[in-house]
Amino acid sequence: MVTVPDLVLDPSLRDWVLFPILLVMILVGILRHYITLLLQSPPKQSDLLAIREQQSLARGASLRSNGKFIPQTSFQSRKTYLIQAFKEGVFLKDQEAFKNKDEPKAPPNPLTDPGGMDQMMNMLKGNMAMIVPQTLLMSWINFFFSGFILMKLPFPLTIRFKSILQSGVATRDLDVRWVSSMSWYFLNLFGLRSVYDIILGSNNSAGGGMDMAGMNPGMMAGGLQPGQDIYKLYLSEAENLELTTHEYLLEDIEDRILEKYE
Repeated sequence: MVTVPDLVLDPSLRDWVLFPILLVMILVGILRHYITLLLQSPPKQSDLLAIREQQSLARGASLRSNGKFIPQTSFQSRKTYLIQAFKEGVFLKDQEAFKNKDEPKAPPNPLTDPGGMDQMMNMLKGNMAMIVPQTLLMSWINFFFSGFILMKLPFPLTIRFKSILQSGVATRDLDVRWVSSMSWYFLNLFGLRSVYDIILGSNNSAGGGMDMAGMNPGMMAGGLQPGQDIYKLYLSEAENLELTTHEYLLEDIEDRILEKYE
């Protein structure tokens, strides 16, 4: 086996390549965060009837999950009310459409929904704020620092990490612990989230990661997709409530507590 001599790095690589890449990526992440905030459209005030229409499903699910903490009579009265309201469409926003639900109608187009279009534009702006800076950074590093070896990790690694840590350096016998400039960029790209959380707070856009629900342009409040027949969801929730049985967990809770601490 051929013994490969250890490398000796010039300290200038640390001062003029390693730290500058780290600093530039932190500053670009902070800049991306504030640009994303400036590009986002101001939130529009939601319609009260639309909120009630969506949150009523959560009310039924909450009763099924937490009904065991209220007495039988209270649970039964709420259950009866919700089942009847779901079946009669009391919580629906468009009562006229519900009365004419038997008439054929074209399915709604999500692209014509103003709320959906705003979310699509916000997602597009966020993607642009992520893609453009990263493209410029990669071009800058690839042009000025291509093939540079910047540091050596102090712990052993398997050969499978070679392609990850030595991107852009085509050397077969180099120790896997050495890190190239392009790999240093990718390590910072995915590893600076904690730094951004300390500087900007937990809810930031510096890392380019957005909430999955926020990235879905068709997602409405309450987890509903545009075009869904909410009346069918009501009927399904009413059926689930009818099948739900009640078991009061707080029955004789006073006596049980006294017996436990006697």
